[in-house]
Amino acid sequence: MSETLADGLTRGPDGRVRCGWGGEAIPGFAHYHDTEWGFPVDDDHKLFEKVCLEGFQSGLSWRTILDKRPAFREVFLDFDFEKVARFDDADVARLLQDARIVRHRGKIQATINNAQRACEMAEAHGSVGAFIWRYEPPAQASVTLATRVVSKTDGSTRLAKDLKKLGWRFFGPTTAYAFMQAMGLVNDHLDGCVVRAECEAARAAFDRP
Repeated sequence: MSETLADGLTRGPDGRVRCGWGGEAIPGFAHYHDTEWGFPVDDDHKLFEKVCLEGFQSGLSWRTILDKRPAFREVFLDFDFEKVARFDDADVARLLQDARIVRHRGKIQATINNAQRACEMAEAHGSVGAFIWRYEPPAQASVTLATRVVSKTDGSTRLAKDLKKLGWRFFGPTTAYAFMQAMGLVNDHLDGCVVRAECEAARAAFDRP
C-alpha cells in the first residue's frame, strides 16, 4: 500500500520526507533544502550574496543560479561587498564576457551598486544583518501548502520598499520574500518536512544581530 503524504511533501530516495521542491531529482536541491534554506543567517557577506543572487534569478530558475553559484562567488570575491563596491566599468566589461555567470549588464551593475549601499548600511547600522533582521515577522507555528505564503507579504514589501529608498536595485517584494525564506527570517518548511524542526531549533538558538 502506497504511503500518503500531506500536499507539498515528498519522500526522497534516502527515505527523508521533504518539501516537494527539495525532493526533486535535481543535483544540489536536496542538500540546499536540508542545510541552507530556512536556517537563520547573520553573516553580512552571505546576506549580501543572497540579495544579489535573488536579483540574478529574476526571470530565471533557482537551479540555474545554484549551478552557477560557485562561479558567482569567485567573480564577486565571495561577495565581500567592500571589495565589490570598488568594481568599475572595466570589471563590468570583464564580467559580461564570463559565460559561467548570468551575463546581464543591469544585474551586474546592480550588484556593484548594492555593494556600495551595503557598505553604507554597515556603517549606519553596525552590520547589514542588524538592518535586515528588523523585518523578521512573527513565527508561524504551522505551515501547510494551503497556508504558506508563496509570493510576498507586507513585511517583504516593506523590506523591498525601504531598500529601494536606500538606493538598492533588483530587489522587489517577491524577491524579498524569497530572500527571507532562504535566510531564515521565516521558516517555510512544511509541517511534516524533516527539516522544519531543525530550522525551528536553529532559529530558537539564533542571536539576532
